Amino acid sequence: MKEHAIRDTPTLSTVTEKISGAEAIIKCFLAEDVDTVFGYPGGAIMPLYDKLYGYQKELKHVLTRHEQGATHAAQGYARISNKVGVCIATSGPGATNLITGLADAMIDSTPMVCITGQVASHLLGTDAFQETDIIGISTPVTKWNAQVTKAADIPKVLAKAFYIAQSGRPGPVLIDITKDAQFEEFYFAYEKCKSIRSYVPVPDTDLQTVKDAAHLINKAQKPMVIWGQGVVLSEAEKELQLMIEKAGIPAAWTILGASAIPTSHLLNVGMVGMHGNYAPNLLTNECDVLIAIGMRFDDRVTGDLSRYATQAKVIHFEIDPSEVNKNVKADIAVLGDAKNTLGLLLPYLEEKKHPEWLAQFNALYEIEVEKVIKEDMAPSVDGITMAEVIQQINLRSDSKAAIVSDVGQHQMIACRYASYKQTRSNITSGGLGTMGFALPAAIGAKMAVPNRDVVAVIGDGGYQMTIQELGTIFQTKVPVKIVVLNNEFLGMVRQWQQLFFDKRYASTEMTNPDFIKIAEGYHIKAKQVTDRNDLAGAVEEMMNSDEAYFLEVRVQKEGNVFPMIPTGASVSEVRLQ
Repeated sequence: MKEHAIRDTPTLSTVTEKISGAEAIIKCFLAEDVDTVFGYPGGAIMPLYDKLYGYQKELKHVLTRHEQGATHAAQGYARISNKVGVCIATSGPGATNLITGLADAMIDSTPMVCITGQVASHLLGTDAFQETDIIGISTPVTKWNAQVTKAADIPKVLAKAFYIAQSGRPGPVLIDITKDAQFEEFYFAYEKCKSIRSYVPVPDTDLQTVKDAAHLINKAQKPMVIWGQGVVLSEAEKELQLMIEKAGIPAAWTILGASAIPTSHLLNVGMVGMHGNYAPNLLTNECDVLIAIGMRFDDRVTGDLSRYATQAKVIHFEIDPSEVNKNVKADIAVLGDAKNTLGLLLPYLEEKKHPEWLAQFNALYEIEVEKVIKEDMAPSVDGITMAEVIQQINLRSDSKAAIVSDVGQHQMIACRYASYKQTRSNITSGGLGTMGFALPAAIGAKMAVPNRDVVAVIGDGGYQMTIQELGTIFQTKVPVKIVVLNNEFLGMVRQWQQLFFDKRYASTEMTNPDFIKIAEGYHIKAKQVTDRNDLAGAVEEMMNSDEAYFLEVRVQKEGNVFPMIPTGASVSEVRLQ
């Protein structure tokens, strides 16, 4: 949304006290129930950090080792807690280092507020030291952004920022504040923003579309649900489960929808997408009604759009009107928040069972077991597989751990084989596919839910992109568990090179450092596993540790992830090997 759409919205209440703009930022945070912020200081944001010194009891600041780490930590914090993640950076390179995290949060609909310092207002446009047009740079990757040059504007702008970040389809917001605005004093007052002119975060739901959807579902012989992260964001897990149980519909999930329904649920038929499960991918092109809930028909889910579910009537439950008919034409679009729209749908659904249709999913699952899963879990060749490690994490955590995965082969394996009993247990970089996401995101997630086990599952490539965040773990003593699956390759790229580029392994084999020594250098408990017989004991020791723990597992160097839908292929052309 554009800045002009929210102009002139009153958010200020009675004047209370005269303070600096820097202190006002902190008071805005506290008014929005922020308890943790992630950041990195620098010249243009120094007034804010000076004031933070006096609020250490009220507000925890986590010093990450890189600004990108701050964004991912804020993302992890937000994704697991359903609160707004907050991070702070200085101007110039500090601000530009936020861009990857902002882009990741934007495409994955993560609520985040980022505060950047800026050079003094009289220096804007002069190419002053560490001046960068962060508003121009961040516009494509933020839900909203704004620059503040006067202290008196800070409360109303931050109130809007928090409202926009978490309302409707969530997303990241960046507020750039000049140094003189941080020093300037004014009479502070704060009122939370509750509405903005011309901004409609949740569209009105047309009840007739709900009735039409129910009619189509009730007539269906082979209905299929695909749900995405929209279910989790709207806290509609209960409504989704009631819906599929009442109508007897097999339900599959996108990568960001994982954990909304327990893995063991009889109607949970697995993951769709490039490396999803065989049955839901294949049967997407056989269902007669496809019900998409809180998902956006990403290309990794659909494959070739011209051959995607062309036989099916499509019902799309969606909060963002711009996503409707963008990739797949919907026969019925039900706009609104998923919790509300599914709640409206339930009374109109008939009690149904589709045993023969569900049996098709189960039969195809058995084929996947024989051709893929057995080899992943009990390999016939030497070397530990990634799936074996995930299975041990399931067992040693009783499937209650939150799994924060990075990007690559291990990510697909983690999503395929992790077992979940509660929602918000799968945290990963979906749309942007950001290597380096997992380690800082796990830090943020663990800080948000200290009583839950949080396990970062990372490849040796992505791990080294943000490995410096071990310093954050060392300093904060956050007891996050880190599992690096080391195959000495950029595994997913190598798999593509093997399958589609005649095994020309160009720049994908890695010469890695001694990860154990590095972890120990940060005073983190560490162990390496190379023998399958040692795996269960090592994972159990890690899960039982009250401190941070690093576990490196040397896995098969050239193991591949199947099933797989090649780029540009139909979901019906899924490969099992």
